[in-house]
Amino acid sequence: MTTSTESPSPGAEARLIERIRQGERELFHDLIRPYERSVYLAAYSVLRNEADAEDVAQEAILKAMTHVGELRADSKFKVWLLSITYNEAKMRRRKDHKHLYESVDEPDEGGEEGEFMPRQFADWREIPSEALERKEVREAVARALEKLPERHREIFLLRDVQHLDVAETAAALGISAPAVKTRLHRARLQMREELAPFFKKGWRDRIPFGKGKKPW
Repeated sequence: MTTSTESPSPGAEARLIERIRQGERELFHDLIRPYERSVYLAAYSVLRNEADAEDVAQEAILKAMTHVGELRADSKFKVWLLSITYNEAKMRRRKDHKHLYESVDEPDEGGEEGEFMPRQFADWREIPSEALERKEVREAVARALEKLPERHREIFLLRDVQHLDVAETAAALGISAPAVKTRLHRARLQMREELAPFFKKGWRDRIPFGKGKKPW
């Protein structure tokens, strides 16, 4: 998959979609290009296998191209596209690993938000953006993401990596807004737990610390 580029403004994107609907199908690549990386990450968050994620990402893009005429005027293309991707990825997982997949469709039980308490509290969102260019940090973040349960990993990627809002995330995953908030809270706590070692003195000596942008 290619690296994502900046998404067009809502008005420009709406005009592009309308032109595609009117028959300029060759413009679909321009429409999809800013979201290719997002689609791959969504598929990978479910399948956790690069080859499978690539296949599903392509399938999701083809399905979106085929059905773009069905996109409602009040729906955001990115949210609709990610919803297709998650559905495709989960269908692939159920088909290939029927006895292995963990259920992500059950509602959160009451009180789930308070069940996970990290041993170390580290404000990982204060890692300055330049620090994230370092291989050691990228690898640590990747390992931490791998340890998240799927339902928390996909929420974390949508909210803190892809910056969808609560309503958009809920729409993409087909869950409620309260479930999004609860799962994101738990995901952030678990990420803090995993990344806490980078906030020890030895780490601060290696990277200049200070207030920075969110690391995504």
